[in-house]
Amino acid sequence: MLEISGIHAGYGQMAVLRGIDMRIGEGEIVALLGSNGVGKTTLNNVICGFIPPTAGEVRFAGQRLTGRRPREIVAMGIAQVPEGRRVFPNLTVAENLELGAFRRAGAHKRQNFDRICAIFPRLAERLRQLAGTLSGGEQQMLAIGRGLMSEPKLLILDEPSLGLSPLLVEEMFALVTRINAEGVAVLLVEQNVMQSLGVAGRAYVLEQGQLVMQGTAAEMLADPKLRQAYLGL
Repeated sequence: MLEISGIHAGYGQMAVLRGIDMRIGEGEIVALLGSNGVGKTTLNNVICGFIPPTAGEVRFAGQRLTGRRPREIVAMGIAQVPEGRRVFPNLTVAENLELGAFRRAGAHKRQNFDRICAIFPRLAERLRQLAGTLSGGEQQMLAIGRGLMSEPKLLILDEPSLGLSPLLVEEMFALVTRINAEGVAVLLVEQNVMQSLGVAGRAYVLEQGQLVMQGTAAEMLADPKLRQAYLGL
């Protein structure tokens, strides 16, 4: 479904990504693991059209994404839930959700709205509440719900567990599995290695702008280098 080939990207003269090759198949959960500042969010933004690569290309469902505008990429079926939630704080929960269908799936807005409320009953109880007054966990739910309103084929989740309590982290990863069970492929961008490998089928590890490790979740968990670097074992 998603094919990333030889991607180099950065900001001005600063190179961040160097020769990234990745793929995500239909219906997969793929984890992209790495610590802060290694280029995970930069890669997300290349995929979504916010940052043009200096070399390489990205293809989705056989079509070239490189050079397309973000709104075109959303219309093709990719939605990103950015790090830090980035809800519209002065709009209500309902208004935030409705914005998710602006570029895609507008004809199904009512149906999808009801589906999101069923997935997130806490949001259903707060539809008229301003998004900025929600708790951190509720804002994360809202950000994910807004992404799902566009009926994506691929959902990119950037650090969805960041800043959440341990209980909410468990709920968040269970939600990733539920979303995937509905046929949505997921790119899970995380620092939480154990939880990510618990739900993903495959994973990549990014360090200093380069992929240094890839394989199935079972292979990753058995790799002594990863266990030492990220799990302290």
